[in-house]
Parts: sequence; C-alpha cells; structure tokens
Amino acid sequence: MKALEGVKILDMTHVQSGPTCTQLLAWFGADVIKVERPGVGDATRGQLRDIPDVDSLYFTMLNHNKRSVTLNTKADKGKEIFTRLIEECDVMVENFAPGALDRMGFGWDRIQEINPRMIFASVKGFGPGPYADCKVYENVAQCAGGSASTTGHLGDVPLVTGAQIGDSGTGLHLALGIVTALYHRTESGVGQRVECAMQDSVLNLCRVKLRDQQRLQHGPLEEYSQFGEGIAFGEATPRAGNDSGGGQPGRILKCRGWETDPDAYTYFITQAAVWKNICDVIGKPEWKEHPDFAKPVDRLPRLNQVFGAIEDWTMTKTKFEVMAICNPLNIPVGPILSMKEITEDESLRKTGTVVDVAHPERGNYLTVGNPIKLSASPSDVVRSPLLGEHTDEILKDVLGMSDAEITQAKELGAV
Repeated sequence: MKALEGVKILDMTHVQSGPTCTQLLAWFGADVIKVERPGVGDATRGQLRDIPDVDSLYFTMLNHNKRSVTLNTKADKGKEIFTRLIEECDVMVENFAPGALDRMGFGWDRIQEINPRMIFASVKGFGPGPYADCKVYENVAQCAGGSASTTGHLGDVPLVTGAQIGDSGTGLHLALGIVTALYHRTESGVGQRVECAMQDSVLNLCRVKLRDQQRLQHGPLEEYSQFGEGIAFGEATPRAGNDSGGGQPGRILKCRGWETDPDAYTYFITQAAVWKNICDVIGKPEWKEHPDFAKPVDRLPRLNQVFGAIEDWTMTKTKFEVMAICNPLNIPVGPILSMKEITEDESLRKTGTVVDVAHPERGNYLTVGNPIKLSASPSDVVRSPLLGEHTDEILKDVLGMSDAEITQAKELGAV
C-alpha cells in the first residue's frame, strides 16, 4: 500500500511550484486530480516544446501520476461540478495570482463552508507585507529570498542558480505543510489553510547566509577566501564564489582535461579530521606539523596557497580518479557531473532517481523519480496525463455522475 493511498488532491496548480508539490504527493499514492481549462490546459503543455503538437518535457516532468479533468469554472454547471469536487476531496492546492480564487467565488471562507475538512494549500510569491500582491517567478524568488546576492564571485554581478529553489523548492516545502495538516486533521477532524511563500522558502534554503550576516557583526568571516586575500568585508554577507559556506573550507578545482572539458572539475573539502591524509595525497607531508598549516585556524589565512597545492595535484587526475583515491581515505570530494553524465549513470536508474517513461505521443523520455525512499511504501512514476484524459472517469468515479449527466455537462460547456 502506498503511503498516501486514499487521499484525494484537487490540483488547481500550473507551471512549476504547485505541480512539484502535487506530483510529490502523487508519487506517494495520493489521487491527484489536475483541473485544467478545456482546450488549453496547463500553460507548460505548450512551452519549450521539442516535438511539435506534443506535451512538452516541461509539463510531462512535473505532472506524473496525475489524472486530468477539464473544467470550465466560469460556467454555472462547471461551478457546480467544482463544488462537488471540493466536497469529495481532502486537499486543494493552488498557485494562482493573488485573489484569483476569491474572484471565482471559491475563497477560503467558501471552501470551509463546502468542506470543513478540506486542507487548502497555496503557493504565494511573498507573504503578507508590501509585496504581497506582486507576481513572482523562479529567478525573482531567488533574488528576493537572498540567494542571488550571495551567489557568484566577489566583485562580480549576483547570480541565480540552476537549481529551481524558488519554484520546486517552494513546492517541496508546501508538500510537507500539506502532509502535516493531514496528520493534524486525524486528531482535530478539521482542515486548515497552508500557505508557502516563495521568498520564505528560498530564504529557508539560504539560512547559512543569514547565519553569516549575523556573524559579520562580530568580525570577518575567516573561512571566506577574501579573508586570506586581505579584502575587507562590507556590511552584508558577500558573494563567496565556490567557498563551501560551512566550517570546512572547500572549493571547485580543475582536473585533468579541464582545458577542453567544461566539467572536468572536482569539489574538494579540506576537512580537519583528514588533513594529514590530504597532505600525504598531494605530496605535502611537511604540512602536517608545519605551524602555518597544522591547525585549521592556521590554514584559514592561507586558503589560496592550500587549494593551489591541492589543485596542482587534481590537475594530474581525472575527476573520477580523484574520487577513487580520496574516498577510501575519507577525504570528501565530488566530481562535477554534467547533465549528460547524469543521464548516462546506470546507478541512478537502479535507485529510481532517474527513470525512463513511455508516453503515447512523444515516446520514451527520461525524467526524475521520487528522491524520497520509504522502506514499506512503494513509489513509482506513471506518465503525465493527456489534456482531459480522465474527465469522464473522474466524473463517474469521484462524483458518481451518469453518462447522461456527463453528456449534459459537455453540452453546457462545463467540461
């Protein structure tokens, strides 16, 4: 039995943040009913298409394990059907622009009237405050949440990250909020509202930078490279390039072949507990007891020299050879894997981290699987639904509508 089997999710989400949340719930067995506009559907069905007139990878990779029903909530019959779906479902998830559901006549107060046990979950760009009504996208969230200001190299422009910490990161946070609310409902018997702001979610993922902002009040951040370079700190947490951001200094270093391979790099961490092993590997045994290098506090002002010596060694090895040599010695390193290398990694297929999925229109494609593994609750990946593929099925199974009633709903433009 799947962990969330029996839970019905009314999925009013689109694009990425909301669909990330509902897909995760679907992977765990929830019956996710994706509500889409007739003839149009989720906007991402048509965005960034690689095959004409076929659902894009953007859509398919965010909407696995769901059922699609088309519904025109502007039509009276559509509103009636939507009301019945609220009655029958456990959770409703939306990421519309602020106030959109209220204008439809289905705000939180109305939802509570229809189904007091309903958990109503929303993705917002910002929480209450001066920006509450502002529209937010991925990179806006990264900037407003503190990520961009601390990403990049000192003295250069801020950078956003390729990881979708604004959209997908918020979806993951929201999924936890929903499961928590479901657990609470088992005791209380009532639903509640769950909200997750993209700015808040990004900031939660940037907590170590908020930590450093406070540490700055008491002196320079000695584990940052600029400390050893004699560059003064400003008033805000600076951009730190590829410094580790933790108590153990680390950097991305060149490996053999870097001149022609843009991903021939490794991340190398000079963990204090294995410093003597590092000295032996890079051919600097004298640094084990040298007063300038023996202790972590001695090395902090000399990180450029330390990592320069390590890079002299890593440049003689491939990134995989570095890993093979260092791992048995407990030296924490990791190769910079390209997306191409990840797609070709058979071990990731064996764990279900990436999976091949068959689609009736686009054929086979590669996608991510559920990153969370439960020992007693299976999780699989089922292809995304075609637009309105399950409309009749949902109206019959969930709402108990007859064929005649479904035909009438279609004639009235409701589905």
